[in-house]
Amino acid sequence: MPNDAYDVIVVGGGSAGTIAAIQAGRAGARTLLIEKNARLGGVTINSGINYPGLFHAWGVQIIAGIGWEMVARAVREEGGELPDFTLKPARHFRHQIRVDMMIYPAILDQALMAAGVELLAHTMVGAAQETASGWDLTICCKEGLKSLSCKALIDCTGDSSVVSLAGYPVRRPEYTQPSTLSCYATGYDLSTLDTAALNAEFKAAIARGEVKASDGCWRTDQPNIGHWLGTKGQNGNHIQGDPNSRTSAGRTVLEVEGRQAIYRIYRFLRSQPGFDNLQIDWVSPEVGMRETVTIEGDACVTLEDFTSSKVWPDAVCYAFYPIDLHGMDSHQWHFEEVPKGTIGTIPRGALLPVGSRNLLAAGRCFSSDRLANSAMRVQAPCMAMGQAAAAMAVLAADRGTTVRELPMADIAALLGEHDALVPGFHDLGPIGYRDE
Repeated sequence: MPNDAYDVIVVGGGSAGTIAAIQAGRAGARTLLIEKNARLGGVTINSGINYPGLFHAWGVQIIAGIGWEMVARAVREEGGELPDFTLKPARHFRHQIRVDMMIYPAILDQALMAAGVELLAHTMVGAAQETASGWDLTICCKEGLKSLSCKALIDCTGDSSVVSLAGYPVRRPEYTQPSTLSCYATGYDLSTLDTAALNAEFKAAIARGEVKASDGCWRTDQPNIGHWLGTKGQNGNHIQGDPNSRTSAGRTVLEVEGRQAIYRIYRFLRSQPGFDNLQIDWVSPEVGMRETVTIEGDACVTLEDFTSSKVWPDAVCYAFYPIDLHGMDSHQWHFEEVPKGTIGTIPRGALLPVGSRNLLAAGRCFSSDRLANSAMRVQAPCMAMGQAAAAMAVLAADRGTTVRELPMADIAALLGEHDALVPGFHDLGPIGYRDE
């Protein structure tokens, strides 16, 4: 059972939250991690997007620390090899790193236990109240409601759930990027299929209402089931969501539609030549969310900030990825490679809800505009944000001060002890690929 009082409580055991909890525990804080699912890893594991990135940009490492340690260890455990990050990739995703979905969460479990972190799975927060000394929480366990307190609180839910419970505002886009429910299909040989005929049948099935275009591809105005077949269903569909998908009711609608999308594709393909032995080996436990809301922070990272490689005075980590705003059709999509040498930074202020005291939010809900967020929301930057948030939470809890009052040099020093790279304090070295 958990203690009643903690130095740091982290809510959400995904890319940001697990790394935050490990950092807080390693820094000596009494730490609790609360996770709604059975396994740690968030989207990486529970949504089947098991290729976190990007830790490198333009030939240099920009994100190290605990997240990189966990990913690199998972690759070693599996006997895999890391790419040569000094060579220019044909596409950005070639520098993403696959992790085994059994090994990776087991490694996270071990790291948490070694850091002395307490873990509560199958648990959610029901209420959050700011106090003079920190935060009081009501948590919902399987056995009922319990009360806890902490000096510093970190929201890593991805949906700003705790920030909202505490009464702080969030930004809601008019529409959100679609989500994806990943699966893994086997029993067919792509090289033997008549893809032109298959796509013609796919379009006919769409017209008959038997499937939706988004069940088997990413652009509803350009139906093509080739992407789904090529990835064997992993990250192969789109499911329309909206900001209400952060609620239990909205998420339920999304989860049901995701399962129906896979079922429709399965039934369609089983009726086609070459799919007599088709089977779905696994379906991810939950949909992968790309976007719901972001916090209103002390600072807001814009697309201009990102593409100009702005180094914020209070930057706590780097971030890199192409601009990647998904849409249901081509008109809603915005994908764009960023200018050569672009490396973004994320400031402390983007992790601090306006007006709050020792409440931080790390992960995809950090304060940012939509296009900047689309490039900086991926797993590696989320890990870096989580580690930075935890370092700040630990220092504030230990000193009895607020996160805003902490000297940046002290934050960078603690992060440096745990191998994180902090803009303005750690030199990345010369930017450029070896083959350029």
